[in-house]
Amino acid sequence: MWTRRSFLALTTVATAMPTATIAHATSTSTSPSAALVLKLPAPTGPHRLGVTTRHLVEKGRPDPWNGSPDREVMVSVFYPALTTRGFPLAPQMTRKAAEVFAAFDAVHLHPLPRSGVDWAATRTHSSVDAPPLPGRRPVILYSPGGVDPRTLGTGIAEELASHGYVVVTIDHPGETSEVEFPDGRLRTIQLPPTAPTDPVLSRLMMATRFADIRFVLSQLKHLGGPRLDLRRIGIYGHSAGGATATQAMDENRELKAAVNLEGYLDYLPLQPGQPNELYPIAQHGTDRPLRLIGTDGYRDERFDSSWSALLDHGGPARRTELRNANHWVFTDFAAMDPQLQAAGLMSAGDRAKHIGTINPALSVPLIRTAVRSFFDRALRH
Repeated sequence: MWTRRSFLALTTVATAMPTATIAHATSTSTSPSAALVLKLPAPTGPHRLGVTTRHLVEKGRPDPWNGSPDREVMVSVFYPALTTRGFPLAPQMTRKAAEVFAAFDAVHLHPLPRSGVDWAATRTHSSVDAPPLPGRRPVILYSPGGVDPRTLGTGIAEELASHGYVVVTIDHPGETSEVEFPDGRLRTIQLPPTAPTDPVLSRLMMATRFADIRFVLSQLKHLGGPRLDLRRIGIYGHSAGGATATQAMDENRELKAAVNLEGYLDYLPLQPGQPNELYPIAQHGTDRPLRLIGTDGYRDERFDSSWSALLDHGGPARRTELRNANHWVFTDFAAMDPQLQAAGLMSAGDRAKHIGTINPALSVPLIRTAVRSFFDRALRH
């Protein structure tokens, strides 16, 4: 979620490590043969997977973070593949993005080791530009947490795609810590360091995210590749992405269902001393299926008040909570942190603060099944 605790680190590191420095930073952990290569859990569905990336440009919508007259968005499209023979597996992160991730994200945003990991070496289970399996398929969008790149949501996306969905994961450039464009440009975070506590900037960030979702929805029919059933579109997201998914469903009737993985549903007050302002969906409820999933390690009053306000309206909204877990258990860190701990690169305390003490053998299938079964009911039945 937008005002998440560790994201407050930006207020202290942004001036010390400006964008230009981040963009050219390299990590001592990339490429050495002794470096740990993390593995993502395999998806459980019957389909082989393909993935393709798309660079989308919305002409005439100004970018609030770099002043460009046009808004650029990067997406990855995961889909069931007809065959993967001869098509290489995609990396979780590009080499350039992995260098920035090691130099910035791992140092300032997450309790990750500063060396000893080859972040660029992790492979997905999806083959680049593999031919799609014939058939029209329901579509699910994914919005990541504030600052986090879309690549940290690879596991759930692959799980859904392996069971027959087309999943479109979305970066929100300028806010995202790093995103590489097809021409090799690497755009790093340009969000002002006061954003976590500035109610105007935080609303601008969310408004930009909502507009990104509207734009991606408008472009689905032009993506090419797998055939999409545009009558059956869902959305999910983590943290700020969970908030994005929930309110985006309220604003776009094309979205038939949403999953919010621990994202607040309110804005910081514009005037000091005033209560937080609920999102419209929390003010009036929803008539479409919505699942709110949180953790016992990150639960606070903002969740209880904003989520309860929405649930008080009744309707097809439900809330569940994962025990012995913490905020980033909904990302690929759920599987990666235990590997780091086993290699002696992460302490038990840091793991607990990051994803909780829950065993990945429990958390990974539990979360994947919860998200997949929800969309199976909402979009297929």
